[in-house]
Amino acid sequence: MAQVVGLPQAPHILAEELPSEDRVQLNIDFSKVNLDEIVLPPGEDFGIKSDDEEEEEEVSEFDSGFGNVIVVDRLPVVAPEKYEKLESVIRKIFGQMGTIREHGLFMPVDPETQKTKGYAFIEYNSPEEAQTARDQADNYKLDKAHIFAVNMFDDFDKYMKVPDQYTAPEVKAYTPGENLLTWLTDEKGRDQFVIRFGSDTEVYWNERLGKPEPVYHRAFWTESFVQWSPLGTYLATIHRQGAAVWGGSNTFNRIMRYIHPQVRLIDFSPSEKFLVTYSSHEPSNPRDTQKVVLNVFDVRTGKVLREFKGSADDYATGGVGGVSGVSWPVFRWAGGKDDKYFARIGKNAISVYETETMGLLDKKSVKVDNVIDFSWSPTDSILACFVPEGNGGNQPARVSLVQIPSREELRQKNLFSVSDCKMYWQSNGDYLAVKVDRYTKTKKSTYTGFELFRIKERDIPIEVLELENKNEKIIAFAWEPKGHRFAIIHGDGPKPDISFYSMKSPHNVGRVTKLTTLKGKQANALYWSPIGRYIVLAGLKSFNGQLEFYNVDELESMASAEHFMATDVDWDPTGRFVATSITAVHQMDSGFNMWSFNGKLLYRIPRERFFQFLWRPRPPSLLSPEKEEEIAKNLKKYSKKYEIDDAESSQLLSAADMENRRKLQDEWKAYVAEWKRLQEEERLLRRELCDGEASDEEEELEAEEVEIEEILNIEEEPVSFGFEQLD
Repeated sequence: MAQVVGLPQAPHILAEELPSEDRVQLNIDFSKVNLDEIVLPPGEDFGIKSDDEEEEEEVSEFDSGFGNVIVVDRLPVVAPEKYEKLESVIRKIFGQMGTIREHGLFMPVDPETQKTKGYAFIEYNSPEEAQTARDQADNYKLDKAHIFAVNMFDDFDKYMKVPDQYTAPEVKAYTPGENLLTWLTDEKGRDQFVIRFGSDTEVYWNERLGKPEPVYHRAFWTESFVQWSPLGTYLATIHRQGAAVWGGSNTFNRIMRYIHPQVRLIDFSPSEKFLVTYSSHEPSNPRDTQKVVLNVFDVRTGKVLREFKGSADDYATGGVGGVSGVSWPVFRWAGGKDDKYFARIGKNAISVYETETMGLLDKKSVKVDNVIDFSWSPTDSILACFVPEGNGGNQPARVSLVQIPSREELRQKNLFSVSDCKMYWQSNGDYLAVKVDRYTKTKKSTYTGFELFRIKERDIPIEVLELENKNEKIIAFAWEPKGHRFAIIHGDGPKPDISFYSMKSPHNVGRVTKLTTLKGKQANALYWSPIGRYIVLAGLKSFNGQLEFYNVDELESMASAEHFMATDVDWDPTGRFVATSITAVHQMDSGFNMWSFNGKLLYRIPRERFFQFLWRPRPPSLLSPEKEEEIAKNLKKYSKKYEIDDAESSQLLSAADMENRRKLQDEWKAYVAEWKRLQEEERLLRRELCDGEASDEEEELEAEEVEIEEILNIEEEPVSFGFEQLD
């Protein structure tokens, strides 16, 4: 197999490029294989190098088996008659932080004085409970004279191994790292994407003409999924010992590790400065709630800046998705470029944290009684909070806009008879749409309307929008990125309608205006181009992958297509290409299709057990809005260079096709010549095997015709010759 110069060779290359003899059918149903039960022979890794081996060695070096034991120092020194009272106090305090094992509390006694020595050992059921006790009880003030000092038992063994003699660390020569933004300087202006199928991960350059160019391939690169950072600088992978990020345009060297055992989910801050990791741990007592751990890392240094621990119930309020009842992301990041704030919802409050100190803003949460959901503006430090009805319906529901850090309430709207509420921010933070489902007077059904907030206008005016048939079900809502339009799918039948609206009216009056309604469309999802103007009306999953590419500027359909059983639609960051994919692992014909923005199918890539497709995000443009507008007006001048490049690429592809055909023809001719040579060599052997009969040349064969007659049936029938019988 020919190797691509400078690129790792991907064994799972495009179907027509892979010879059939290289395909190995294992006939294994991987859905029934428990990878945790697979044990390799000692010392054998079958060429699969684990990224976690170094971390495992570091962890096992200090694994003494006492990970669930803590040492509590600075306890009162008491006489025997007060021993039981002190033990009861210690058990009460530390029993709140976990389950203390039977005979798991031990306070040593001085044999000479019979008094306690001022410290105790406490053994919990699990290391997680011990770590929680260490974090919560360290510096706990029992009284004015006694402030606890709590440490993990294993830490003593670790620190005892520190040598007494100081040895200065070796100073290594500085070696400059790889420029992590080189992929943005691609001469062809191409975008990258990553796919996951089975245990393999592949990165490709997307080509405007022809099929994608392989960049990087690696098997067993991650244990669950991969994730790009918001600006495309890093690709994150998940491992048993934590997460890792990789960077570059084609090498993808490891940049940093983030140690967090059993990590399950990750989330980057918008400007990639911070990484939040999440793990959950089953309690030793089935009656206890599940424990969760969240770490906030500095992305560049890998240092843990803040650790959050608690029960799953503490992090299950508000939002949708997540695992084990925990809504994800737990922490939501404020808009803007500074990554200055992040927040999570709690009971009757929203806790806002400053990234500079990783502490609560002003050391107290934002009090919002009965709050069940909130979201940040994408560009500003503004919180939108939803509070449902209270006091048996006597207290109305409300949506509030709160400015951070001043905590000033910018706007509030009371809502009545509310059954549900969803908030949708426009990407520039100019508008907020609140979809409100309300009960009818009989309380037997609901109807839907929208409250539209104009955030950047004076006093934040609010406009109410109701559909012509307000009882219709709202299937999907989507803002135009960086624009003033939005689309709604509404209807109750198998073919709902799609309506387009604008927040600007023809006479520049601040009223929402309906642009058009498309009747009877087989769609259940909306996907705007990142640059606006174009939208894909998609009927995914049960709608069998129906696609319509629509130009909202001209209010006309550009193309209709189908990707049967498609589950996902993804625009590239530039709005030039659309990928549709089937990411159900057990679905037949899984893989992805690539389309142009106007609905032309460019290529198909099938992959078995395909489950992830992600475009590499691009950072915001450095051009000013005026410069972008100037380029748009003079696009023909700028596009000439790329038109020439496309023509040359097309010619190269044609030449490559001709060369490939010639190569295939030469291979066929060589095969036929070789076959004739072998036939000639074996002629005498064939004659000998045929008892000396003449060779197998056609003209030397004599054909003999044999006729065989066979009677199929005999029937007797009287025949009239036309004579009449005379009497």
